[in-house]
Amino acid sequence: MPPASEIDKAARILNGGEKIAILVGAGALKAREELIALAEITGGGIAKALLGKAAVEDSLPYVTGCIGLLGTEASSQLMKHCDTLLMVGSNFPYSEYLPKPGSVKAIQIDLDPANISLRYPMDVGLIGDSAATLKLLLPLLRQKADNNWRQQVEKWVVDSENDLKAQAVAEANPVNPERVFVELSKRLPEDAIITCDSGTSTVWYARHLKMRPGMAASVSGALASMGCSMPYAVAAKFAFPERPVFCCIGDGAMQMAGINELITVAKYWREWTNPRLVIIVLKNNDLSFVTAEMRATEGEPRFADSQDVPEFGYAFYARSLGLEGYKLDSPDLIESTLSSALLADRPVVVEVVADANVAPLPPSISFGEAVNFAQAIGKEGDATPIVETLKMAWARLSGK
Repeated sequence: MPPASEIDKAARILNGGEKIAILVGAGALKAREELIALAEITGGGIAKALLGKAAVEDSLPYVTGCIGLLGTEASSQLMKHCDTLLMVGSNFPYSEYLPKPGSVKAIQIDLDPANISLRYPMDVGLIGDSAATLKLLLPLLRQKADNNWRQQVEKWVVDSENDLKAQAVAEANPVNPERVFVELSKRLPEDAIITCDSGTSTVWYARHLKMRPGMAASVSGALASMGCSMPYAVAAKFAFPERPVFCCIGDGAMQMAGINELITVAKYWREWTNPRLVIIVLKNNDLSFVTAEMRATEGEPRFADSQDVPEFGYAFYARSLGLEGYKLDSPDLIESTLSSALLADRPVVVEVVADANVAPLPPSISFGEAVNFAQAIGKEGDATPIVETLKMAWARLSGK
């Protein structure tokens, strides 16, 4: 536990701040009630590192969602305009998405002393369990009388959600993967466990799957290793055989490890109390996250020799193992297919024929990135499939 003198210092900083930003990570997963109380007293907004996605529910109007390259515009604005930062149980590594060093007062709560000030220069470091430390801190905080900051945060959240909804319904060839995640989010059971791989699936997971109390979720951590989500999902079913598990994975990662893990699923699923395991495979025959990076950072077109993923029938393969498999190759099939998958009496693979050109744009892009993206599209010839993506890029650049 932190010493009382350090708790007092942290309380003075939070009481003196007018624009509080709270960033939560995996170390805050068991501090939900304390985090909500903290936000209510300070009027602060809560952003989430990827591993802290399930720390608090997304239905709270001051929760801005995930932060960073995969995050929301609301989280980006929260960090740009705050005057006080509180990091709780997070070792979020991408410091370029935090306030400029020294521009705000900063406090960090973490069990590991080595993490204090590792990513951002802290005024106070509180070494201890997140929930227990917050319980000591909360009685020393004064209720904020001015709610202008809270109102601004909530407006950013609404604006960000509207932008994400617009992107999810944009035309795609054949299926917009963002819409699949929006519709999946609506149907997730209250006790769902969600695992996600590394790639574009991580972006749609981070932005569109809304956490509710009781849910659990995880992705690969600092190494962003591909192929993790299927082993995670199988482990979740063995640890919690009574709970429904959802695995979100791209076709690159599915071919690395996922199709082999399906053999394990086929062997053991009858032992699980609840057989529901839904595997959403985004099939676009492309390592599309790297393709998007090449376009945005280098202005280079897609390089087929390194980016092509071989054709494979994931739904057919699942059925050959005695599991269920559905091929989702039209936007008209999204809702009915997901509903059927949830009602299946055995594990299901949903093979989503996704548009590889629905690009995972960051919440804010530089002028150079927008120019590079445009140049890459020009080099690729037929730009029709990604015109809408480019429009979104320019809209974000102009601050629309």
